[in-house]
Amino acid sequence: METCPCVPRRAGAADQGGQQEMIDMAETGHEAKDCQCQGSAGICRSGATPLWQTSSLELWGPPREQPLFPEWQVPLRVTFALLAVTFIYTFLREVLQPYLVLNKNNFYKVPVLVMNKALPWTSITLLALVYLPGLLAAMLQLHRGTKYRRFPAWLAGWMSVRKQLGLLSFYLACLHALYSLCYPMRRSYRYKVLNWAYQQVQQKKEDAWVSEDVWRMEIYISLGIMTLGLLAVIAVASLPSISNSLSWREFTWIQRSLGYTALLLGTAHALVFGWSKWVDPAQYVWYTPPSFVLACLLPLSVLLVKAAMLPPCLARRLELIRRGWERPDRRTSLSPKEEPLLT
Repeated sequence: METCPCVPRRAGAADQGGQQEMIDMAETGHEAKDCQCQGSAGICRSGATPLWQTSSLELWGPPREQPLFPEWQVPLRVTFALLAVTFIYTFLREVLQPYLVLNKNNFYKVPVLVMNKALPWTSITLLALVYLPGLLAAMLQLHRGTKYRRFPAWLAGWMSVRKQLGLLSFYLACLHALYSLCYPMRRSYRYKVLNWAYQQVQQKKEDAWVSEDVWRMEIYISLGIMTLGLLAVIAVASLPSISNSLSWREFTWIQRSLGYTALLLGTAHALVFGWSKWVDPAQYVWYTPPSFVLACLLPLSVLLVKAAMLPPCLARRLELIRRGWERPDRRTSLSPKEEPLLT
């Protein structure tokens, strides 16, 4: 979600719901696209002072008191936490379990193989977290029958960091692609290739071709490339210089339609990677499922909820609500604590 690169001239009581109002406008209409500075002229349609005309001292105070990347602190913490959990889980299954049970030393897998399983798992989880709050907000609006009420603070904060989560997801996906390309460069892989060739000679096999494995890898790689390509388009469209040149309809189509398509392709990428391993008992070591099974749970849930909201009976009602329509009983049933978001 793009926000206006401006700050209010004076902070007051009217600005308490500013973040929530901006989030609601980004979900519901054209107002968010209208609140942008017009090029080098520095004219803001919302009547605010352009950020580049405001000194850092006025914004944050003395240099030593200025926060470091304030908008990225929470997304980075979430990313590092997810990456640590996925790395430890993969390490326990791929390295520690063979060492303790089979007395097999697989510690060489930690730098590349273990990391390359944690990276895509974290990346697709972050991508699902980008679109999950929008679905929760849509269900909340359908339940309330109006858009003129503030979202809960936790949901508003979650929606305000979707751009950062999406860019971090794209970054981890790029690292996953680089790690995968480096597989044949590893010394351990070369030794395995020699061992496979020797075993083929010992078994007197002239052709080791397995059609199922060939098709699985071809589809798996193709889906991964398409997912990374779509994420690249979405990331480029998030740049202010690009997003400012797009209309609101173009911007939302890229961020929403292409984003859900990328999430669908990424989930299919993980499912094809598993292939027949889903039902293989040998994959469930220490009574734990493979990493690709857990990686697909949240994305599949997001896609299923999105599919459930596509029928016209729900989609049409949600579109009317976001255009300003209110359910008749909501106009007279607001309690004193339910302060309207917009007037």
